[in-house]
Amino acid sequence: MPLLTFQSIATRFPESSDRIFIGFSGGIDSTVLLHLCATQAALKAKLVAVYVNHGLQVQANDWGNHCRQQANLLGVEFRSIKVDAKPASGESPEAAARNARYAALRELLTANDYLLFAQHREDQMETMLLQLFRGAGVKGLAAMPVISALGHGQLLRPLLDIGKADIQGYAEHHKLCWIEDPSNQSSDFDRNFLRNQITPLLKQRWPALDKTVSRSAQHCGEAMLQLETLSKQLIAGRFDPIHRTLDIGNLDELNDLQIGWLIRQWFCELDLKPPSQALLQTIKTQFIHARTDAAPILRKQGYVFSKYRQQLFCLPEQQLTLLEESRIWPADITHINLPNGYVLTRIQASSGIAKSVWDKATIRLQHRCGHEKLKLAGRKGQHSLKKLFQEAGIPPWERDTRPLIYLDGELAAVAGLWVAEWVFSNAPNACYQVTWQLPESV
Repeated sequence: MPLLTFQSIATRFPESSDRIFIGFSGGIDSTVLLHLCATQAALKAKLVAVYVNHGLQVQANDWGNHCRQQANLLGVEFRSIKVDAKPASGESPEAAARNARYAALRELLTANDYLLFAQHREDQMETMLLQLFRGAGVKGLAAMPVISALGHGQLLRPLLDIGKADIQGYAEHHKLCWIEDPSNQSSDFDRNFLRNQITPLLKQRWPALDKTVSRSAQHCGEAMLQLETLSKQLIAGRFDPIHRTLDIGNLDELNDLQIGWLIRQWFCELDLKPPSQALLQTIKTQFIHARTDAAPILRKQGYVFSKYRQQLFCLPEQQLTLLEESRIWPADITHINLPNGYVLTRIQASSGIAKSVWDKATIRLQHRCGHEKLKLAGRKGQHSLKKLFQEAGIPPWERDTRPLIYLDGELAAVAGLWVAEWVFSNAPNACYQVTWQLPESV
């Protein structure tokens, strides 16, 4: 009898779940995992075998048919998903395929769903070694966790402590049928090179290499959990979840390492990939340790980092796109999409711009030039927009991207903020207000 049984991995499985998706490539590992799960009456009705067709191999459709047949033989629901795994500029084929696969599978999961991958102990060892060769930190060296969040569900790797020999023995004992991907023999890819040429040599010297390296990954994972706990304590009270900013005004009690973990945790809260050591140092130098009145701009990862009143901002580059020189707002349109991703929405209100004036005027949008003034209801005299923006604590880049609203050539409002006295009115359902928001907030 093979050493691998369902009972040997049963503790990995959740007590309750709605659906259990299994990433099913047709290879020996996922074939064994599917067979293991399908033999359990309590699980079988929940199982969905999912084949992801990357379109990278000429046999991809044939492999999909094989997977469908194997799932049918086991009485398991089957799905096939076609993805575009073409690498982007600077992206490796391996990373492109992985990202496309994860994105497609993530969409399947709803709350209380699980996705199972068949990665095993040798896969864990390879992942840790590859991370080591890339100069990864503790998080990278922790390699793959047994369980982690994925979309609205959970990703589970129940075979992560199981050796390849045990999987092979199970497949042979049960006379399973699986696919051998010929590309696995090519050492053009980093993982294949490590698996085919380096690991066998290392195992001649250290036969238990997969166990010891995987144990090191587990130690790194445990250390990472502690660091994440500390990082969350560091960022508590410093992170604004609404504006997604980091308060850097009072970091005197933190040492350099703690500041580094604070920034990493901020990136985590922003759903950005961890900062490189170079980027981390740049943020410390230009923002943390700089003069309080310094206003640097840093562009990285498609985002713009900036500072205002000791708050560190991270904005998608698109959000800094200026409005075109001038734009007419048609009278019959209530929503206008702006180049920076924001949306202007005209809504009925009991205070704001008088409908009687708006409905007869030509409405024009324009970005700020720098010398505009506004007379507000209830305030004496005119005030420059610069002063009003400063009083309201509006960051400099937002001052340039918020549209100004002109009625028949006269400044009437700043979107989402102020309305000029000459057009302001208080009357039930006789006014308009203009909001300026990102689409998810509309």
